[in-house]
Amino acid sequence: MIAAVVFDLDGVLVDSEAAWDATRRELVSAEGGAWTDSATRDMMGMSSPEWSRYVAEELGVDLEPEEISARVAAQLLAAYRRDLPLIAGAEEAVERLAARWSLGLASSSNPEVIELVLSKSGLDRHFAAWVSSEEVGPGKPAPDVYLEATRRLGAAADRCVAIEDSENGIRSAHAAGMRVIAVPNHEFPPDPDALALADHVADSLDALTPRLVEGLGANDRLD
Repeated sequence: MIAAVVFDLDGVLVDSEAAWDATRRELVSAEGGAWTDSATRDMMGMSSPEWSRYVAEELGVDLEPEEISARVAAQLLAAYRRDLPLIAGAEEAVERLAARWSLGLASSSNPEVIELVLSKSGLDRHFAAWVSSEEVGPGKPAPDVYLEATRRLGAAADRCVAIEDSENGIRSAHAAGMRVIAVPNHEFPPDPDALALADHVADSLDALTPRLVEGLGANDRLD
């Protein structure tokens, strides 16, 4: 039986991947760094200490990583306070699954970003636990953030389902031993090899139903 469900945040509940990308690009440009073709994909899934160090060391921004992270997060928080870009169907999907299971959230976002999204959207009432990869060390695709989320929920990882959109997120949840439902990010689609690790691929959040999640409890792959 499935014991709990753990959502990713960026790209699953909030349409934010492009916002993170644009904000980092602006900072790199303003500070005389040089964006590279691989930078966007390289940083997807990284924890805030990891991507801010990457911006400093690989993109040539002469600031301390802590300042880079704080400046990017502050700009994103200001934008979210004006207009929170929840993905269509996010609230309904969370409510459907919360009626049946304990919910957790495992995100690469800074803790203050997670807190704002959950409180402003009102979704905080549905989540029993949330974790930022900043709290656990390595970001996705390492399994640490998902393992900590399931630990806080008091559930074995192999009895939990992760909802993910990105390549590194799918790899992270799979490495944690969880069942994975992928809702692919259309702007930054996962590679086929990563998508093949998912137990089910959904077209949208509307497909996230208790019946779908229950079906994964039998270890059967749903196509």
